[in-house]
Amino acid sequence: MVAAALLDCGRVLPLFVTAVVLLSGSAYAQDAPAAAAPAVSDRISCESKPGARVHCPADTSSGVALASSSGDAPCLLGKTWGYDDTGVWVSDGCSGEFIAGKAAQEEKGTTKALEYIPNQGFLLFEGEKGQIYFRLFSYARYLNQLNIDRSYIDAFGLNQPVKRRQDMQLQKFFAPFSGWFLTPKFRYYLYVWSSNPSQGDPAQVVGAGNLSYVFNRFVTAGFGITSLPTVRSTEGQFPYWLSVDARMMADEFFRGSYTDGVWLKGELPRKLKYMVMFANNLSILGVNAQQLDNKFDTQSYMLNWLPTTGEFGLYGTFGDYDDHQMVATRVGLHYSHSFEDRQSQPGTQGIENTQIRLTDGSVVFTPDLFGPGIAVESVDYRMLSIDAGIKYRGVSVEGEYYRRWLSDFRGINTGGIGSFTDNGYQLQTSAMAVQKILQVYVNASQIFGEQGDPSELRVGVNWYFRKERGLRVNAELNHLNRSPVGYTAFPYPVGADGNVFHFNLEMNF
Repeated sequence: MVAAALLDCGRVLPLFVTAVVLLSGSAYAQDAPAAAAPAVSDRISCESKPGARVHCPADTSSGVALASSSGDAPCLLGKTWGYDDTGVWVSDGCSGEFIAGKAAQEEKGTTKALEYIPNQGFLLFEGEKGQIYFRLFSYARYLNQLNIDRSYIDAFGLNQPVKRRQDMQLQKFFAPFSGWFLTPKFRYYLYVWSSNPSQGDPAQVVGAGNLSYVFNRFVTAGFGITSLPTVRSTEGQFPYWLSVDARMMADEFFRGSYTDGVWLKGELPRKLKYMVMFANNLSILGVNAQQLDNKFDTQSYMLNWLPTTGEFGLYGTFGDYDDHQMVATRVGLHYSHSFEDRQSQPGTQGIENTQIRLTDGSVVFTPDLFGPGIAVESVDYRMLSIDAGIKYRGVSVEGEYYRRWLSDFRGINTGGIGSFTDNGYQLQTSAMAVQKILQVYVNASQIFGEQGDPSELRVGVNWYFRKERGLRVNAELNHLNRSPVGYTAFPYPVGADGNVFHFNLEMNF
């Protein structure tokens, strides 16, 4: 019943979003003052609190430039600040001094260089024709898997070996460039991404990204590669997780990944945010265009409600490093549907592996998995997730429920394969033991299915030794029970049973 209803929503929602595009210019006219007189001064100070949006009258006919920011949150054009015909607006903690009118043209005519905005990167250039920001993310990891079992028995009675590791890696290199070209409404996000543990495997080095056009804060259209919004962790919070570049077991099992597609996203009334994406498949990394089918039938829908403060911290991240002084809450809903083809799957050790597995870790496209002479060529994947969270004064409690349906197995001799319904959850609790410096967390996740009920318990600590998000030391202990997920860039392998420890030094600016 739930799946059928959501499929109906999948047909209606694109029409609804189209209506939003057409109506956005008039439906939200009340956000601007009805009779605001433009300010005469070239310089405007405008301040906002987390969860609030403030409009400051100004003469914007010749453009606006950000002179300096002073708030608790970064001022990002099109996200937390912008301007219209009657003035400048700021939101979600952005506060700054803006230059308008002729002075703005003079300001835009100059070149700014090497200005640093936390969590946005270094401003390499800003002029009349465009803007370039540069960021860099990397981390070193010591990994110890010696306390997990050497093998496990899968749901089909086969003994599967487990490759255990103890090594030191400069784990990942991620270098994005972002900004706008010709108009602040036309934006780009392009990056180079490499995974050292995956050297020699498909997609070990990726050059990718996306282009978007911001109509207003209610509608942005995007094209290219982005994370498919199948679960909360693929909404764009990376790398602001409690753990360093490692999702929870259940999250990793159910989620989609990065893929090519087209999407609409933005805000709706009553503190709602949405995203709708139509894509090639669940994961494009390590998959070339010739491996794809020609159906373009992957779709994903996301809706978030932020009922109290209208936000949930920087980029909606996990944990309350932001130290909310008012209770922040969120409820999220995701639904995804895709007909996945065997040939369009990434390699089992790809840097963002999203194999469709059973709960014992078996890949459903493995020949003879369901019996001699049986080979699955395609499967119908549907997935629902519901999440909720609360943050207050450094403490956060955040949980997510997952339900996945696999059906309509097609291929050689697949008539006897029925459908599978798997459920799971994750719960993440954290607290800032010392504000802006020391964070502790305890997390758990579990999956329930016909082929097993794997689980995980995590205990970890983050030390922000410079009192900034950009540098942290992380130590984490994972207690695992028959993990159904794992790959080279992940802290543990498929079938892991026992304890895994890893220690990380992360840089992110």
